[in-house]
Amino acid sequence: MKVNEFIILDEFIISRYTMAILPHYLHGNSYAKVVEEDGEYVVKMRPLDIVKRSCDYYGASFRGRKDGTRAVIGVTHKAPIAIEPLNEIYVFPTISPNDSRCVWLSHLHVYKYEPTKNDQTIVYFTNEKSILLDVSYHSFVNQLYRTAQLRTKLSERMEARERKLQYVFRMDRSKGWQQR
Repeated sequence: MKVNEFIILDEFIISRYTMAILPHYLHGNSYAKVVEEDGEYVVKMRPLDIVKRSCDYYGASFRGRKDGTRAVIGVTHKAPIAIEPLNEIYVFPTISPNDSRCVWLSHLHVYKYEPTKNDQTIVYFTNEKSILLDVSYHSFVNQLYRTAQLRTKLSERMEARERKLQYVFRMDRSKGWQQR
């Protein structure tokens, strides 16, 4: 179904193409507006529910991802979420996720950002779209950096594990060659 040029979806899973998930009100209902690289959709779910469902879809609970963020970088409030680290799907909330005004942004798509005179922040995405957020520049930058820290630490851990596995594999193969 289309309403005011938006396609309306019953459900949605965040992907690498998802740039932002904003609260959207339609006919008195609380929904989400999803901004993707190629278009925008209205989804009959709240933004937080989309994030939770996406975590489930990729094999982890929202609570588990939140606990993982705490374990890796020590952040407990307004925690960035590694929805699917192998595909670099990391999102972060602009304010408390339980606040109905919370916007979720994909770290992968933030290109640049700047403060406004009204203590808000303009975010520019990699595809040249932009949105105005009702959040201070300092708070936005803090959230962006927290997410970068989470991405970096998880990436380092995945690479270290891969190196260790390659080393073990090579050692195992070299033992086999000596026996022949």
